[in-house]
Amino acid sequence: MTTLANQAGCLNTAIEVDEQMPAWSVQPCGDRCLVVVFDERDVARSNAAACELARLLIEARLPGVSDIVPSMAGVGVHYDPATLVLNRPSAHAWDILARQVEAVIGEVRITGGTATREVVIPVCYGGEYGEDLEDVARQCKLTQDEVIAIHSGSSVSVLMLGFAPGHPYIGMFDKRLQIGRRTTPRTAVPRGSIGLANRQTVIYPSVIPGGWSLIGRTPLSMFSAHREIPCLLNAGDRIRFKPITREEFIALEAQEAQP
Repeated sequence: MTTLANQAGCLNTAIEVDEQMPAWSVQPCGDRCLVVVFDERDVARSNAAACELARLLIEARLPGVSDIVPSMAGVGVHYDPATLVLNRPSAHAWDILARQVEAVIGEVRITGGTATREVVIPVCYGGEYGEDLEDVARQCKLTQDEVIAIHSGSSVSVLMLGFAPGHPYIGMFDKRLQIGRRTTPRTAVPRGSIGLANRQTVIYPSVIPGGWSLIGRTPLSMFSAHREIPCLLNAGDRIRFKPITREEFIALEAQEAQP
């Protein structure tokens, strides 16, 4: 998320809220978005803070705020300036919102138990659904079964949604799954593909380009504009991957396709 230089007269603070809270700053991004940026030196801690702040801001329902967008280590707050200054025409919309957001930041506590829910994601690993699994195992000096066991063996967090609608970044996985991205990206990755890189996983919500190694595929739909809640996952969710057979995949895929 790109931020612009601080506008004249606007707040730009960086403080520690408590021992667990990473340092943060409030910055403008254009004239209709405010961004809270957390210290990225500890990505896990900053991501936990970003997810918790996003949850609190959604609950706060601040006047004039149209959207809350958590990222890997920050939160974007989109707003309507006219609504913010409706009763205070001489005030600066950004100043009003910055102070309101800072008050909510003061309520953030990272306890390790703030996940909204745990979601089980069925995955058919390897073969036609995960053509890079063998190469991933070779790079990690593991067997394919060991890669699957590590990838599905513990719950991990949805760090953010981005790149495409409903596209989750999930991590962090065991250090044994530390591999880089592919040298040559694919121009079209099948929907539902499970990609692995940098101890993280992505799930491709549609047929899009991608450079992550493909180790499996889920029959679940990550995004549908026809659902009341279009995205299946949210930042802060806990994920557990469940290995399934090819036959189970086909059955679940058919079930998912039903209206």
